[in-house]
Amino acid sequence: MAQADPSGRGPAPVPVRVAGPARRRGGRGPFRALLAMLLTALVVGGAVPYVAGPGRAYLSYLVLADRADADGAGLAAAVARAAGGQVVQEYPQIGVVLAYAAGGFAEKVRGRPGVAAVGATRTAPVPGPPRAVDGAGDFRAAPGGADRAGGDGAAGADGASDATVPDPGERDAWNLALLGSGGGSVAGSGGAADAGPTGAGPALPGADALHRVLVAVLDSGVDDTHPDLRAAVDPKSSASCADGRPDARTGSWRPDAGVGESGHGTHVAGIVGAARDGRGVSGVAPGVRIAAVRLLGPLGQYYAENIVCGMLWAADHGARAINNSYFADPWKYNCPDDPDQAALAAAVGRAVGYARGRGAVVVASAGNDAQDLGAARPDERSPNDRTAGPPQSRHLDPGCLRLPGELPGVVTVTAVDRDGRPSAYTNHGRGRVSLAAPGGDPDGGAEGAVVSDWPDGRYAALAGTSMAAAHVTGAVAVAAALHPDWDSDRLAALLATTASAGCRPGPHVCGDREYYGAGALALPR
Repeated sequence: MAQADPSGRGPAPVPVRVAGPARRRGGRGPFRALLAMLLTALVVGGAVPYVAGPGRAYLSYLVLADRADADGAGLAAAVARAAGGQVVQEYPQIGVVLAYAAGGFAEKVRGRPGVAAVGATRTAPVPGPPRAVDGAGDFRAAPGGADRAGGDGAAGADGASDATVPDPGERDAWNLALLGSGGGSVAGSGGAADAGPTGAGPALPGADALHRVLVAVLDSGVDDTHPDLRAAVDPKSSASCADGRPDARTGSWRPDAGVGESGHGTHVAGIVGAARDGRGVSGVAPGVRIAAVRLLGPLGQYYAENIVCGMLWAADHGARAINNSYFADPWKYNCPDDPDQAALAAAVGRAVGYARGRGAVVVASAGNDAQDLGAARPDERSPNDRTAGPPQSRHLDPGCLRLPGELPGVVTVTAVDRDGRPSAYTNHGRGRVSLAAPGGDPDGGAEGAVVSDWPDGRYAALAGTSMAAAHVTGAVAVAAALHPDWDSDRLAALLATTASAGCRPGPHVCGDREYYGAGALALPR
């Protein structure tokens, strides 16, 4: 699947792997093999996501109007239909539409009056657009009606059983202790002195204050039946955007066990807000309400339309923080000189800007490739939705962006290990990253990784920038509980100020801006 920036996992006896985003597969065979794969995914996932066309192959496109509003979306829809496209979803908040069409669509639409950009969001064709689903498409919807559910360096959280560990009973929460110590090592850092009632982490705002804060986890889905998350996930604010349309039917936000890395979102949600009750794990902000938004579709991808849909849904439902522990498919990095990739970056950028304007801090993982985001770098994985053949070997300049983490205004998070040092896998870059937070060490076993929730009432040990981002999202929730009237910029600035206060200059400590940005995450008081 595309991109959950997970990190790796592994149970105690098994080495923990860097959890990558939900990710990909190698080559498969051309269109007939793709169709067979689709049908298999449908049987496993319990829903037929595409309507087969008469022997045609379709790509999905985002069409951006010059006007980033409802009138712009209406114009983009009209232009798309005139060019033979089937409009599946309008995003009136930002003047964008999602359309499916056969070959040549982008060339017909580009340059039309009122159209700013158009880009294919996938490289592997599908038989047709998503099938109609009652209730899908309404950003104002609340659950009700029909029933429904839902590495970077490595392949990503793949849900393998060897990731699971025994119930930790909220013990040895080194990751939470780091947040109270200002980023030093656990041993002798003084973090335990700030522990809460169960010793699981720093003292927090009152439960009532945290419960008034909503944060969104855009990911592979969240298992809201998990004991740690039953009281946290808010069904009225949760949905699926797995095909680019908001679908708020009951359970749509839950993970699809038939898709690899489906447990990743539950793990991330546990880090953000698992209940502090002496069992399982405790989140950074226990008591916060979580909007579970499933982005991961049946083919294991985080396409741009899924991200746009999820970002808008979260913003319109009042999220104060939006967690993005993945990267956009099919291009690991989107380059401005490619018209398709430039359009995808612009569309996701509009969604991020809309969310920030609505008061949400947008948080994203930096990635698990050990790359300097401010330098030229290779991309040996794209496009990652291909069904045959090797990936392109691309040499990228710094202008090529990882979505959504490198977009303006996004709080981009690197990973540190149990001792507060940069994790070997973490992406970095001076001026490209915002904060560092606990991500763990995939070579340190379960004790060196971050233990959190896993579907079906289980627990897993993973390591990665996915986990680091989730800590920052929880910290934003704490800041919002303390300062409910602050806007997104002020909340983000508070985290940066708090992080930098404990920094010391020098290599591989939190004063190293290339790896830490403003500094190592510490909870605001």
